[in-house]
Amino acid sequence: MKIFVRDVPPRSAWTLEQAGIHPLLAQLYAARGVQSTQELDAALARLLAPSEMLGTGAAARLLADAIAADQKLCIVADYDCDGATACAVGVRGLRLLGAKHVSYIVPDRVVDGYGLTPPISERVKASGADVLITVDNGIASFEGVARARALGLQVLVTDHHLPASRNGQIVLPEAHVIVNPNQPGCSFESKSIAGVGVLFYVLLALRAELRERGQFSAHPEPKLDALLPLVALGTVADVVRLDANNRRLVAQGLKRVRAGLLPVGMASLFVAAGRSAPLATTFDFGFALGPRINAAGRLSDMTLGIECLLTDDTARSDELAKMLDGINRERRTIEGNMRTQAFVIAESLFAEAAAGDNAAPPAICVFNPDFHEGVVGIVASRIKDKLHRPTFVFAASGAPGREHELKGSGRSIAGFHLRDALDLMAKRHPGVLLRFGGHAMAAGCTIAEENFDTFEQALNEVAREWLDDAILLRRIDTDGPLKPEYRRVELVDMLHQEVWGQGFAPPTFSEEVEVLSQRLVGEKHLSLKLKHQGQPVDGIWFGHTEPLPARVKLAFRLDADAWSGVRRVRFLIEAAEL
Repeated sequence: MKIFVRDVPPRSAWTLEQAGIHPLLAQLYAARGVQSTQELDAALARLLAPSEMLGTGAAARLLADAIAADQKLCIVADYDCDGATACAVGVRGLRLLGAKHVSYIVPDRVVDGYGLTPPISERVKASGADVLITVDNGIASFEGVARARALGLQVLVTDHHLPASRNGQIVLPEAHVIVNPNQPGCSFESKSIAGVGVLFYVLLALRAELRERGQFSAHPEPKLDALLPLVALGTVADVVRLDANNRRLVAQGLKRVRAGLLPVGMASLFVAAGRSAPLATTFDFGFALGPRINAAGRLSDMTLGIECLLTDDTARSDELAKMLDGINRERRTIEGNMRTQAFVIAESLFAEAAAGDNAAPPAICVFNPDFHEGVVGIVASRIKDKLHRPTFVFAASGAPGREHELKGSGRSIAGFHLRDALDLMAKRHPGVLLRFGGHAMAAGCTIAEENFDTFEQALNEVAREWLDDAILLRRIDTDGPLKPEYRRVELVDMLHQEVWGQGFAPPTFSEEVEVLSQRLVGEKHLSLKLKHQGQPVDGIWFGHTEPLPARVKLAFRLDADAWSGVRRVRFLIEAAEL
């Protein structure tokens, strides 16, 4: 592990500080590319305009016509937190804007697989719907869209995933309307917007269309800002890059959550997770609420998660939140067992390479017949974090008739575009990849079990071509030493109030400290007494058991814990340069 310090452009830091930004925040923002306070303005008026996203106007007209004709709308969701929040935003938003008949269907991860499939289109038609709306999926659902249209359904695809390509050309499903910032010809600047954000923009455009039609002349115009807590939750949980527009969406959602203006289901999830909504942070979205909703899609039925976000009955939301918390505990148990087995397999690949005087594999593929397909993505992420290699973890498909197929989930490192790698592998080895899709850092695929070795070889072949020693070096970027005057609880609270996440990393400091004492707590965490800038400070390294030398360079985040009613700063250790 190598610890690096981010460059801080002095002019940007000075400009921000002169504009009234706290000196510490000015340093942190400048190091993350912020050059002016305009980029930090989280006002709704600063959001990119809906008209800039290709397809929003046509989507608004389609939906406005459907509402005017009293047609039935059905949302086809996805089984992760982004898809669940997008579905909840769609149902709530469409009803706010006058739709009387709005339902939803969420695919089953095992039975249906990912995206809009022909059987799902048939279920939508059988429900009596006239309009099918996908959220967080559909951009590669060619057969499902075609089947829906053949059944007479109007199809609106809203998605944010990368479209498919054939023979080097981007291809799109033949939906009536597609809204996706990553489709050809779309000039919308925020290409990393989450699926829930895309649908929120469609609703903004729909409201504008209804306004043009005089829909609100007799009554007040509906306020869509009530949906922003859900938009913020889905955006953070999907780990999309927090560019300026995404940060505004998240900041607005957090503002409402802290003020108590959140759906009762989100409030119940805060309680179930032991977190405080008035003190909500992006960490709560990503590591407390998001995993509990995701657990339903991984192990049970995402309908539980969506219903929790849709209900306005507090007793019902409390009941659902407790169920989701229980499912998440089960998920953690399954994940722990799988992670142990997967690490043994992954580390054996390194041991075999070393024994044969070969280079360590540049990518990792792991399969065990006992793995649960709902948890493979989390386990892949854990292996990737520990071994710093693009990683795929496979499980046997549980879908009827597909018992000899493997479903894999991959996680990548900076510098290795996972979906592009799968695309190249599909060209080089036709027929091996039955289905695939995803992003740069996360992707999924389906292969025949007999082709696992071929897939592994193909992935390592691409990895050897694309990766070099600099990319494979495990590194952590930090904000350098922490001035002793910033080691205060009120500054910790100030940092926690800000919007941090993927692509806008939370503050992490680094410097050499003296280790005064260390001991294991809970058998898997290292509790530390450190001397920082001449002063004692507590530290904790979660999930780490190896002792540290007397002096060591650490990367750490700031936190505050309470003891006997007194709050004190402590360091959350992220890494050590040994």
